Amino acid sequence: MKHRTFFWFFLPTGLAMLLFIAAPIVSVVMQSVFAPLEPVLVTVETCTPFSCVEETTIDQVATRELRAERPLGRFVGLDIYLNRGHLATTEVAEAWRSAETLGAFFDELGDLPFYRAMGFTLTYTFTVTPLLIILGLMIALAVNTLTQRLKGVVIFFSLLPMIVTPLVGSLIMFWMIDNRGVLGNFISWLVNDPDLSVKASTPMMWIALIVYGVWHSAPFAFVVFYAGLQTMPEDQIEAAQIDGASRWQQVRYIVVPHLMPLVTFVALIQLMDNFRVLEPIIGFNAAAHAQSLSWFILNDLGGETRQLSSAAATSVMTIIGVAILLSPVLVRTWRDFKGKM
Repeated sequence: MKHRTFFWFFLPTGLAMLLFIAAPIVSVVMQSVFAPLEPVLVTVETCTPFSCVEETTIDQVATRELRAERPLGRFVGLDIYLNRGHLATTEVAEAWRSAETLGAFFDELGDLPFYRAMGFTLTYTFTVTPLLIILGLMIALAVNTLTQRLKGVVIFFSLLPMIVTPLVGSLIMFWMIDNRGVLGNFISWLVNDPDLSVKASTPMMWIALIVYGVWHSAPFAFVVFYAGLQTMPEDQIEAAQIDGASRWQQVRYIVVPHLMPLVTFVALIQLMDNFRVLEPIIGFNAAAHAQSLSWFILNDLGGETRQLSSAAATSVMTIIGVAILLSPVLVRTWRDFKGKM
């Protein structure tokens, strides 16, 4: 393809990327280093025949003029990133100096909101992602061995979790783990504790969120892996069977290497999705036990006093976190691509 032809072919996509990806990111980065301007206060003295009283009020006209003159607000640099609501560098340094053991230091970090949210986000991401890949591969292998009459029914029921809206699915699971729900009653019977409440336990709520994440995302991995199994070269499987390879050996040495590009693809997509976990926390009403970075962004943007700068700073750190998570997979993919050239 000629360079000129390629330019006109790529131009619409490039413009869309600049408009809907690059421009919002630049805007968020700029917002994160500016803080809202303080209102202009004026002191007014009101006198009566008996006394004079001074009152401090907001000068609405002067405040509007100042904000019109400086729409971005006042430049604060990295102060928002370093304050107690985010990286909390001062509090972390004090905790490091005062902590007698490493465990005590991490306990201190757990009391800081950003690190508490980061702890759950990373736990959720690195637990859900490999589990859904393994479960999706197991379902794909199982369905691929079924007869044509059974495949359609099993595929339909396997895709149901992905069809359900995430928020609706999390609400259903939330009702099920209630003390009056099916799962809540079963867990209480299993541990022989009628007073057990999943919703009141932080570890059990984390487990419930992780189980829901695997249940909801595994169908996506199943669809991708099942499509990849349809391209499996039959001659390699037949040769392995003739050589006496077991089912496990066929999967390990033939199927998995053949599906490895798809595993990389699923890992990339799910790492991004899981690092931005939000809907399960809202659906499970689990903010008291688990917060994520996306939940902090939503919390800053909600309410009457919207903290746009704080939300922007958290968004930038979320983007950086996603880039760090994806970098090893992207580097490996690039090396494999270069090796095949």
